[in-house]
Amino acid sequence: MLIINEKAPNFSLEGDDSSVHRLSDFWGQPVVLFFYPKDLTPGCTTEACEFNQALTTFKARETTVIGISKDSLASHARFKSKHSLSFLLLSDPDLAVHKQYGAYGPKTLYGKTSLGVIRSTFLINEEGFITRAWYKVRVKNHVQAVLDTLIKQPKTSLNK
Repeated sequence: MLIINEKAPNFSLEGDDSSVHRLSDFWGQPVVLFFYPKDLTPGCTTEACEFNQALTTFKARETTVIGISKDSLASHARFKSKHSLSFLLLSDPDLAVHKQYGAYGPKTLYGKTSLGVIRSTFLINEEGFITRAWYKVRVKNHVQAVLDTLIKQPKTSLNK
């Protein structure tokens, strides 16, 4: 698990726009990075649509929203098209970045433990440091909690 004030692990993943993206490409602005289990499933669709509905507010705070799952780029394209999502989706098919962020590991569902994606969100500041980490996210009210945290946090020296 990552902790507050820890440098966010950099990564390089292909996006739904067919470009390779590095987290460091976004330094200089806050980033909301959310890991979700699977495109087009009820909980993930709700979460993605709520982030999408709040994009105007995130953009007003000069904050980029990025979703990451193990799904293929073709799956991401269907997901974005079906729900008119306007933010970047990255594909992490081997789960390497999920593991770096602690967003993959043991989960318990109905008393049974298995390995899987742990729905997680990270708020990363302009300098690339984690300012908040949410693990085992429950979708209801989560996007509002992220917005509330973003609004309350001071801007770093890059934006002063």
